Amino acid sequence: MPQHTPLSSSVNNEDSTKNNFASADSEGSTETKPVIDSCSTRSNDTESSQVDTLIFDLVYWRDPKVNKTDDQVKQRLETYAKSLQSMAGFQLRSANLCDVDLVNRGSKVGYDLSYADFYRANLTDAHMFKINLKGASLMKAKLCRANLHCANLEDCNLLGADLTQAKLENINWGKYILQEKKAIQAKLQHNYREMKQLYEEAEEVYRSIRKNCEAQGLFETSGYFFHREMIMRRYQMPFWSSLRFFSKLVDLFCGYGQRPLRVVFFSFSVIAMCAIAYFLIGVSDSGQLVKFNWEHSFLENLYGLTDCLYFSVVTFTTLGYGDFTPVGLTRLVAAVEAFTGSFTMALFVVVFVNKILR
Repeated sequence: MPQHTPLSSSVNNEDSTKNNFASADSEGSTETKPVIDSCSTRSNDTESSQVDTLIFDLVYWRDPKVNKTDDQVKQRLETYAKSLQSMAGFQLRSANLCDVDLVNRGSKVGYDLSYADFYRANLTDAHMFKINLKGASLMKAKLCRANLHCANLEDCNLLGADLTQAKLENINWGKYILQEKKAIQAKLQHNYREMKQLYEEAEEVYRSIRKNCEAQGLFETSGYFFHREMIMRRYQMPFWSSLRFFSKLVDLFCGYGQRPLRVVFFSFSVIAMCAIAYFLIGVSDSGQLVKFNWEHSFLENLYGLTDCLYFSVVTFTTLGYGDFTPVGLTRLVAAVEAFTGSFTMALFVVVFVNKILR
């Protein structure tokens, strides 16, 4: 009789065969699947967490002893700036911030980096539109081709800063720079040696700004800084020296060639004072003396004053119509006025043309 294989045994054999294939597949899959290194993932997470911690760590940014010369400082600073938190007092000495983007786009107010320290920092090609750098130190910083449009540089230390081709339009410089303010304080404290040194530094800063403004065609701004530069130079001269006295006269007359209106006001002042002198001493009008007289009425004295004013204008401009002639001491007054008028008109032409051409 034929022998029949039990059904249960065949089923068991099929199950065992399937299990063998499954174990083989599982072994093959184990060999082909890539192995994920958990240690490298943890290290990357640790590094990223450390970077994130440094970005928002105020101790890191405000500690002057922390070295910030690595290449990641620029990226960290840009990330911190986008958080819109205050960056006042950040210590960024010798930091490499070349081409850093610190423009607060979409806002009427720029980022706040007031009282920050950028000593010897590299800010070449930096984008700093409307940035607030009030009281910051840019001493010996490199700002070549930096965009500083509409920035606030009031009380900013710019001694030795390289502003070559930097964009300097519509900047708030403040009335006086930091060195000049410190020089005034030193003068009040009778520290004349420090005062002179600070005036020298102020002259250097004014000269640097003036040259860079001239190179960009900002002649109005450069004229102002040239005026301040010459004042700083005058303050370094001995107080009772003739050079300082002459420099002061030039400043009063024409503002070192930058204030043509001062020449006009000076001319009017000379004409008015000489007219009063002629009216008190007297001038001759066709043999009749024109001068102040207590016995004359107010209108008669007023007419006499206008005649003397007319004679003063004619003398100042050296027209010399000859209808009025000086007598006595008025001859000396007329001679001085005629010389002053010739000199003043020539000075006005020079200053006015210089101002227009700039």
